[in-house]
Amino acid sequence: MRIRPMLSAVVAGGLLCLCSPAQAAVPEARRDTGTDIVDYECTTLGAAEKQEVKVKVELTMPTDATVDRQLSIGWHGMYADGSALKVPAAGLPNGTKLYAYAAISGLPQLSSATGVEQLATLSPGQIIQLPTTTVSLRTTPKNAGTASVRPGAINFGTIPSERLIECEVRNADALKTYTLTVAAAGGQPSHSATPTPSSEPTPSATASASSLPTHTVTATVTQAPKEPEEEDDKPFKTPVGGAATGGGGESGPDGRMIMLIGSVVTLAAATGLLLRRRGLNRGLHRG
Repeated sequence: MRIRPMLSAVVAGGLLCLCSPAQAAVPEARRDTGTDIVDYECTTLGAAEKQEVKVKVELTMPTDATVDRQLSIGWHGMYADGSALKVPAAGLPNGTKLYAYAAISGLPQLSSATGVEQLATLSPGQIIQLPTTTVSLRTTPKNAGTASVRPGAINFGTIPSERLIECEVRNADALKTYTLTVAAAGGQPSHSATPTPSSEPTPSATASASSLPTHTVTATVTQAPKEPEEEDDKPFKTPVGGAATGGGGESGPDGRMIMLIGSVVTLAAATGLLLRRRGLNRGLHRG
């Protein structure tokens, strides 16, 4: 009776030992250790004085960033830890604007985004109030991928190239980072009504000979009437084995007739000579 309770305790202890490592292996929720409090050192143009302020900056990433299309990053800032930036002794001209920046890394040809907001006219020594609305920081990515975004500098002036107050970040490495995802241009949405490749006929890269149309072309050649040849244009016919002398075998009298006459003359001469010899021989015998 005591063995069963002991066995149950051993099994329970073994299960506890097995479950503990598994529970420890479950990763805890990621905690962003970066701070959203940006330490700025602000320098006034033409003045030796510098101001150090802290600004809590919140960035909002777009969800539809696409290559070659302008995107917008939301920027909202407010002073922190009781610090504030004040108008310098020389004052600020009418039309002074806030220029806010975000630093972007991880994507080629994309390093920053810029936003601008009009400020109210203030007197020297007054606090420069930051915009209460969200400022749009704009840029245009040239490549798809994922980038890291952090708060950047803030400047004050009438135009970007004429900065009256420059505030540079002093704790960039400690700042909270945001993830920006840029999709490739021309990406097809999932709800597109374009038929899938399986439902479309696959065109053949090359047409077979049997599928090509056949064109029959009939050409009629009409021979021009033959004109009678002139004697001068009649080609010469050279007998086989004869010399190409121009006239050939068709010029002059027939050669066979000449040979026949020659043969008859020769035969007659030979016969006369024979008869003469016989006559001489008979005369000698009689004498």
